Amino acid sequence: MNKERKNNILIIEDEDSIRKFIRINLERNNFTVFEASSGEEGIEIVRKENVNVVILDIMLPGIDGYEVCKILRKECAQIGIIMLTAKSQDIDKITGLEYGTDDYMAKPFNPIELVLRVKSLVRRMEFHLHDKSGVESDGPFKIDSYARKFYKDGREIELTPTEYSIIKLFMENSGKAFSRDEILNIVWGYDFVGDTKIVDVNIRRLRAKLEDDPSDPQIIDTVWGVGYRWAINKK
Repeated sequence: MNKERKNNILIIEDEDSIRKFIRINLERNNFTVFEASSGEEGIEIVRKENVNVVILDIMLPGIDGYEVCKILRKECAQIGIIMLTAKSQDIDKITGLEYGTDDYMAKPFNPIELVLRVKSLVRRMEFHLHDKSGVESDGPFKIDSYARKFYKDGREIELTPTEYSIIKLFMENSGKAFSRDEILNIVWGYDFVGDTKIVDVNIRRLRAKLEDDPSDPQIIDTVWGVGYRWAINKK
């Protein structure tokens, strides 16, 4: 992500009033905003413009938000995605997270809170962009903070911005157990309004990418009653 794109936000929302409402609040906070009323249009904008965060509605004409998220993650793993849900049901939030979103908000939402979440995600991405601490290795894993890349056995593994932040936290604190609340505060960077399932889903996604057998994790341990730890050297 270069300097040119750091404040570029794309809103994919088919309801004009909601889209304009979000745009006004983002522009008041000095973001450059692109708009799309369908998933197909939004994907094309990402392909053409330097977008770093997408605000994505689930219910869209044509392909839905889940499919859009899947395509964006495949084509641009490092892009930030905040999903908007019209329902408060956990299944909508969890499904979005499983597809690779970094955050979610249920409608109706407070525009100030949405702007804060966008700012938090952008700061997190910028922090890793300017982190020149170098390369750190642990067993078969290597994280290159300058290039913002992560490898297992020399093969690059694509991570979302949130997944990368969690891995970096774990590798820099190997063996330390973190509670879900601690992970939320450190990685998300604000007092998260919601439950801690967002942490669990991200851990599940990471295990699917890193573990030889995700059903029997050897790398990211569950510490019962606490949370998780990077446990590659536990044996």
